[in-house]
This record gives sequence, structure tokens and C-alpha cells, in this order.
Amino acid sequence: MSLFGGGRSFLDALTPQDRATLTALGAPRVYASGDVMIEERDTSTFVLLVLSGWAVVSVGTDRGGRLILALRGAGEVVGDLAAVDRGPRSATVTALGEVRTVAVSGERFRSFLAARPQATALIMRQLTARLRSSDVERRSLASGSVLQRLAARLVELGGRVGRTDGEGTAIDLPLPQHDLAAAIGATREAVAKVLRLLREQGVVRTAHRRLIVTDMDLLRLLAQGREQPPQRGPGKKSPPLV
Repeated sequence: MSLFGGGRSFLDALTPQDRATLTALGAPRVYASGDVMIEERDTSTFVLLVLSGWAVVSVGTDRGGRLILALRGAGEVVGDLAAVDRGPRSATVTALGEVRTVAVSGERFRSFLAARPQATALIMRQLTARLRSSDVERRSLASGSVLQRLAARLVELGGRVGRTDGEGTAIDLPLPQHDLAAAIGATREAVAKVLRLLREQGVVRTAHRRLIVTDMDLLRLLAQGREQPPQRGPGKKSPPLV
């Protein structure tokens, strides 16, 4: 399961000339935290080139909640599926903090791709990778425990946006508990319970819009489904987390 795209982002993979050409086709747009950048089922076809900041990609659920599918950052393109197939938007994209973008119309984006086979191949590779990721995500939701799924998310966030300080790996990305829950297909109450257990075992520390992983090795074990922590001394074992 992964919130982030693999490999180089679309804009970074373009040649400098093609990147400049594509950016020049659009107009700047700045979104504040919480702004809806793209709405699920909308019929618009513009794409957004993300220049800075983070955006959350989510879909609505049958129960009225939402499931977070991905986080998109600088260098990535959002809204490209509707631009390519001209169908309704498949997900909602929301700003997580300030996000600076360039908006390019669907028609101009398609013309850009038509004139550049390499760029078309990059977009198709991106769409395929996202499809494969969604398949993995469905398997994880069906088989992994809340503890395992949350641990995997925290390991991933720590690896991509975490920074090392004196206490461990600090994750400053402003993801509140209800967003963490939406990122693993669980309830906020279930996530709060697991975070409490992790705090009690000294695996994480939490503060307002900040989480510090103090034992990344143990968190990785939990993400792999190993619910019994390793020995912390000769003949001694930590108590299980579940």
C-alpha cells in the first residue's frame, strides 16, 4: 500500500523544454488549506500541475465517509485521467496546506501529449502505476489489521516526508486522526486506539499536527504483520501491542 507515486514525478521526467512549454499553456492557481481543487464526479477536464505543497486524493464511500487514496506533491499532475478520457472526475483532490499549481485546460493538455509521444508514455505509465497501487490497496484493506495498515502508513510517511530529530523521525505533514483513518479505511476511533497503544509502548509520540516515530524498526515489523515486538534485552520481550 502506498500513498505516494513511485519513481520520478511527471514534470520532473519531462525535458526542461517540454516542462516549460506545458507550464506556459496554463495559468497559476493557488489553493488554501482545505480547498477542493478537483471534485469527484465533476465534468471538468482541466489538469493541475503541482508546483509546491501537498494535496490529498480521496473518494467517497457508500457509508458517507471517504477513503484517502494518495498524496500528491510538487512535480505531479492531478486531474489527468479526466483530461485524457473526458469522463467524470474519479476522485476529489483537496489542498493539504497551501498548494501552488498551474491549471491547463484538458484540450491543451491533450494537444501537448499528442505532439510528444514520450510525454504520452509517461502519463500512461503513471495511470498504470496508480491502477496497480489501487489493486494492492484493496488487498490490504481486506486482509490487514488496523494496526498493520496504520504502521505501514506511518513508515511510508516517515520515509517520504519525515525528518530526523533528537527524538526520532518527525512527521510534520498536517494529517489529523480522521485523515489517517481515511488513509487506511478505518474509523477515527480505531486509529485513536492504535495510536494510544503505540504511544504506551514508546513507538510514537503525538502532538498537535505532529507525530514522532521513536522506534522505526518496531514500526516496520508491525507493518509487516509481526505483532510481537522484538526482544529489547537478553531474555526479555516487550509486551505485545495487540
